[in-house]
Amino acid sequence: MNTLLLKTQLNWRALRCQHQLFKGYYQSLIPLLAMPLSEAPLMAMDLEMTGLNPQQDQILSIGLVPIERGEIPLARAEQKLVQIRGSVGQSATIHGILDNHLVQAVTIEDAMTWFINQTYGRVLVAHHAPLDCRFLQQDLLTIYHQAMVLPAIDTLMLEKHRLLRKHPTIQEGSLRLGACRERYGLPIYSAHSALTDALACGELLLAQMAAMGGSAQLTVADVLHQSA
Repeated sequence: MNTLLLKTQLNWRALRCQHQLFKGYYQSLIPLLAMPLSEAPLMAMDLEMTGLNPQQDQILSIGLVPIERGEIPLARAEQKLVQIRGSVGQSATIHGILDNHLVQAVTIEDAMTWFINQTYGRVLVAHHAPLDCRFLQQDLLTIYHQAMVLPAIDTLMLEKHRLLRKHPTIQEGSLRLGACRERYGLPIYSAHSALTDALACGELLLAQMAAMGGSAQLTVADVLHQSA
């Protein structure tokens, strides 16, 4: 049922989409929906931004880490620094990216082209995916003048559902990426690097998959539905 619903939605978006790049992007995801999650091509991602408002703030960096058949080929992990208008300001205290780091950064137009090409035919994975997707969708809309939906597996929501099955309430801070990783015995990484956080997210998903009963039977559509 999950597969049929998501397939219908993607087909409808592809049909209504006027931009061929986005049309192809949607169509590339359709055959993945029925695949076991353990076999599907995935792409863990993370962004660093100047703030949390996609209407006002800007993307500073994008980290992408592929996941293939339950493994992470680190040699193909990539990060792009992105040019911005103005200064990073006080946000540098969070992510550590300074204005002089962006001198050789790519334009947002080049970053979005790279992002679409790298994630084409792969299911996105992110921790608190709606935030990252809203920033990406805002820039894609500005550049291509076409609204786009980015289906993504949200490791935060997967963990939230898992915890609520065990406890009636969730402690504040327990859904942060580091706290989630700690419950699975995963190592501590220095936070607030897009590439490191994308890797941390990808590893968390693999740990979540290993902890799921009957994970070999879970399809991409099942997990997209669970993380919505």
